[in-house]
Amino acid sequence: MSTRPAFPDSSNSSAAAAAAHAAHGSGLGPGFGSLRSAGAAFSPARMGSLRPSRPAQLDPNVADGLAGGMDPQAISEMSHLSAAALLDRVRHSEDPEVVRRVLTLVETVGVDEIAELWSDAEPDSLPGVLWRLYMLRTWMRTHRDSIARLWRVGEPVATTASAIAGVDQAPTEDDIARLADSILSGAFVGDFAVALERAAAFTDVVALGLRVEAKRMVQRATANGGMSSVDEEKAVRARAAKLLHTSGNLMATARDFAHGANLWRRGRLE
Repeated sequence: MSTRPAFPDSSNSSAAAAAAHAAHGSGLGPGFGSLRSAGAAFSPARMGSLRPSRPAQLDPNVADGLAGGMDPQAISEMSHLSAAALLDRVRHSEDPEVVRRVLTLVETVGVDEIAELWSDAEPDSLPGVLWRLYMLRTWMRTHRDSIARLWRVGEPVATTASAIAGVDQAPTEDDIARLADSILSGAFVGDFAVALERAAAFTDVVALGLRVEAKRMVQRATANGGMSSVDEEKAVRARAAKLLHTSGNLMATARDFAHGANLWRRGRLE
């Protein structure tokens, strides 16, 4: 089995049409509703909304066809075909403008369209992995300052994680933004498995940073005689618990990236 998804041929099916549409960089086909839960791992410590403005609207003709709901099997088929088509399109193009359009797909197409097509895909599938990579980039660029700080907390001394992710020991917010683009573009123009391993290493360190922050939060609150009231203690521990919960989500996402890299190398990520 090839590790490079084949570009789907054209047909009269809506799935193939959506895939071809995605391959030419003008959109991802059907999309409606709101951002799905697959992006929830990328919202640590309530650092702000992930949702960018939505410049592109759903084609009225497509909307008419969706009025009665879509067959889940058809959505799944479109999900896999569009992901394969998009990846194949970029890998067979030498035009840097194609890469730029793919990098900024969320900004130009709108997150709802991508979410509708990919967010329900299994994490061990090509559309599921691409969805997580796009959400990772959006999250990193939106919260670059907080993430740079969390990286420094989680990786105070450079380890192999820094080398794998390609991060300096003390990254700035601009470094985080550049890394976000580098990881996603690497998935399209470089070694796909390496891009996923970079994403896994980066996400894992940020998850560690959140765990350290949660521990420090409780330690600071209990130092010097402890907290002034039961309510204050509950509030601090609740905030720490949220950080730990988000850390757990990020760790799970890091495992998804690492597993995806393994599947890609074995020719089984579809």
